[in-house]
Amino acid sequence: MARKRRTGGRTPHRTLWLGTLIAIAVCGIAAGGTAAYRTLSDDRPAERPVTMDEASRLGLSRFNLYQASPVAVTLTATEGGGTVVRVEGVVDYRTHRAVGTYRVTGPTGTPGSSGPAAGRLDHGLIVWDTGGLGLAPAPKGGSGPPWRQAERIPRSGWSARSYTADPLDAGLRLLIGLGADRPDNPLLLAQSGARRLERDRIDGRDYDRFAGPRARGTTPGAGPEDGRSPLTYWVDGDGDLRRVTMRMPGLGTPTTVDFSGRDSGAKLPATPWGTG
Repeated sequence: MARKRRTGGRTPHRTLWLGTLIAIAVCGIAAGGTAAYRTLSDDRPAERPVTMDEASRLGLSRFNLYQASPVAVTLTATEGGGTVVRVEGVVDYRTHRAVGTYRVTGPTGTPGSSGPAAGRLDHGLIVWDTGGLGLAPAPKGGSGPPWRQAERIPRSGWSARSYTADPLDAGLRLLIGLGADRPDNPLLLAQSGARRLERDRIDGRDYDRFAGPRARGTTPGAGPEDGRSPLTYWVDGDGDLRRVTMRMPGLGTPTTVDFSGRDSGAKLPATPWGTG
C-alpha cells in the first residue's frame, strides 16, 4: 500500500496495546477472558493434545482460505471502555489485500442523561494489506458492497498509515496473514502444543475448537492461560476455517474473526495500491 503522511482523516478510537500475532506463528503470550460460546458435549475429553487427523485439518485450514479467495469476513474488536469496532469486507489471500467497511460504536454522552448512551462514533471504508491500512469516508449516496464503493475513492482520498498498537490493527494484521499457499506441517503443529478444546455448533454445523501452537519457549501449564496460545480456531471436518479469536492483555473480550465463505463476485479496487 502506498504510504502517505498521517493526516487528520478518520481514525478509529485507540487503546494502547502492542502485539503482533500472525497466523500460526504466535509471538507473545496474551492474557484476558475468553468468549462464551454454546458448546455440545461429546465422548472425548474437553481438552487434550490434537490427534494427527485433527492437526492435519488445522494445518489445512489456512490453505483452504487461500484457495477460497476472495473470502467474506467480519472482524469485531473491543477496544475498552465499551468501544467496539466492526469491519465487514473481503480478503484476497492471493494478493494479501482486503477491503471493507468499518463502524465504531460506543458510549456517547447524551445531554440531560445520567450516564453515557451507546451510539455510532465513526464509520467509513477501510483497506488493508501486510504493511498497513487506509481509511476513507464512505462516498455520499454510496451503496453496494465495500469493494464497489472503494472504487469511487481516488488515491488522494485515502488516509494511509502503518499498523499501530490498536487491538483493531492487531486483528487486521492477523487476518491478512491467515491464508497460506500451502498446508502447515501437522506434525509440527502437534509438537508445538496445539490442543483440541471442545466441539461447538455454529449456524447448524459442527466445528472442533482448537488452541493454536504455543509461543516458542512457553512452558506448558505456566504463565497466563497456563501457557496456552492466545489464538483459537474453529475448524470443520473438511478443514475449513469458520472463526478465529485472539485474546489480548487487559481486555476481557477477544478480537473475533468470522469467515463466511467465498465471495466470487468481489473485485478489489486498484487504489490505493496502484502506482502513478
